[in-house]
Amino acid sequence: MEVREPAVAYGKSKFTQSEYLEMERKADERHEFYKGEIFRMHGHGDLLAMSGAAPVHNLVYSNLFGEMAHQLKGSSCRPYGPDMRLYVAENTLYTYPDIAVYCGPIDSQNGNDNATNPVLIIEILSPSTRNYDLGGKFELYRDIPALKEYILADTISMKLIVYRLTEKNHWELTILDKATDELVCCHNKITSPLKDIYADTGLLTG
Repeated sequence: MEVREPAVAYGKSKFTQSEYLEMERKADERHEFYKGEIFRMHGHGDLLAMSGAAPVHNLVYSNLFGEMAHQLKGSSCRPYGPDMRLYVAENTLYTYPDIAVYCGPIDSQNGNDNATNPVLIIEILSPSTRNYDLGGKFELYRDIPALKEYILADTISMKLIVYRLTEKNHWELTILDKATDELVCCHNKITSPLKDIYADTGLLTG
């Protein structure tokens, strides 16, 4: 997601989860919720009106999502885009990851449209949310019991930042930044070289 800003237009600073969900189900745009606060989130449509990272962001998203959907076809796992709302009950976060993979039945809480059990989350970095996605948001995502992998795709250079949860319950970091490097994820169900993920972006390097 591109921009995260307080939704001050509602005229109050704190909301219950029920208030947020009632408003969100009627809203024309997406919002994030955390501990009573609501934040406006600009999505892919807003990116098209911006310069710089917008085309790259959308190309990386399309390349990644298309490859994942193709390779996961016929398995118990499915990728979902930014219209799938994620709820982290452990810390109250409601948000919309760029891509989230769910394996088996999707568990939900507070309504059937609040998924809780992704095994993999991908965020495509944008200038305005870069620090949040790399830091604070990852801390909140780590509270998801089912989550095993968190991947950040850069839009300034050809680079994937990959975190995997080890058997010792530690998050292990891997950086992929060569065209021949391969992203292997989702229990080895997905294998994709960076040259495919960053195809047509103008960011490919040796």
